[in-house]
Amino acid sequence: MRPQAKEQLMNGTVIPAIPLVLHADRTLDEAGQRRLIRYYLAAGAGGLAVAVHTTQFAIRDSGIDLFQPVLAIAANEISRFEEKTGRTVIRIAGVCGPRQQAEREAETAVSLGYDAVLLSPGGLSGHSEEQLLDRTEAIARIAPVIGFYLQPAVGGRVFSFAYWQALCEIEGVVAIKVAPFERYLTLDVMRAVALSSRSDKIALYTGNDDHILLDLLSEYTFTQDGRQFRARFAGGLLGHWAVWTHTVVQLFEQLKRERNQASVATHWLTLANQMTDCNSAVFDTANHYKGCIAGIHEILRRQGLMEGIWTLDEEETLSPGQVEELDRVQRQYPHLLDDAFVKRFLADDRP
Repeated sequence: MRPQAKEQLMNGTVIPAIPLVLHADRTLDEAGQRRLIRYYLAAGAGGLAVAVHTTQFAIRDSGIDLFQPVLAIAANEISRFEEKTGRTVIRIAGVCGPRQQAEREAETAVSLGYDAVLLSPGGLSGHSEEQLLDRTEAIARIAPVIGFYLQPAVGGRVFSFAYWQALCEIEGVVAIKVAPFERYLTLDVMRAVALSSRSDKIALYTGNDDHILLDLLSEYTFTQDGRQFRARFAGGLLGHWAVWTHTVVQLFEQLKRERNQASVATHWLTLANQMTDCNSAVFDTANHYKGCIAGIHEILRRQGLMEGIWTLDEEETLSPGQVEELDRVQRQYPHLLDDAFVKRFLADDRP
């Protein structure tokens, strides 16, 4: 992992999980994909997560075959941005599937200059925890690994505390994305990291889109054998941060400056609940997340960053009532939007 990228990962930053941009015929819109990536970079994102759930797992399917092309496009745009600005942007590639598939995907990511891989447990319900830990060790020999507590509602599973204890001790695990959307399960990971011998080598990133700001504001303290152990989230790696990203970056930087104060201003607690309400509309919680990706696309379409909300699956679209919910949160929380920034970006953007 590049030293500057590792330092940035540990210090904490905003990492959007980027969507896939398609034409109406569901082929890759490369120009649109590149423009969307440039938007995230211009908005101040410190990293990008590519080929993850938000990018659609079907990019790997035979006949679609977009895994390598999308990774290459993102890597190319990040390289151009880094050369132009001197800033480092963390490159994270989503990796999934059984061990052999995950190894191939990790090798592809490394060949394209990615800093780390986000290793998904999705679709592996038949694997034991021991098998998944062996898989993690194998991938860590290829690339730095970001562990992943994936929400059960979208294909994840519940893990034991012992699983997280063991994962934290694997050399090459540099971070964990904590996204079970559940307080008790989140606490398991925080405790495992806090008590780990490698606690200072693992960055914690919230993926709990329903609890973003409260995760980032909180410090987790555990007492064992008369000693106190602490853990806190460094940053966020989130699908929700794929929209209104410029405002997210500004809020995150302000939060980092203020969260160590003796008392947290109540306005952060208010914003936390407002952000959760926005996420409920975007992720379509009323319909058990069926319109999650389409909701992200719809916000980006409204801003002019995508031409349509098309996904690889023709059946994956907005749910009944979701448009009205998106209208509502945009009316109620204009201070969480970044429409003015996007308008300026689109006027100034040059390929």
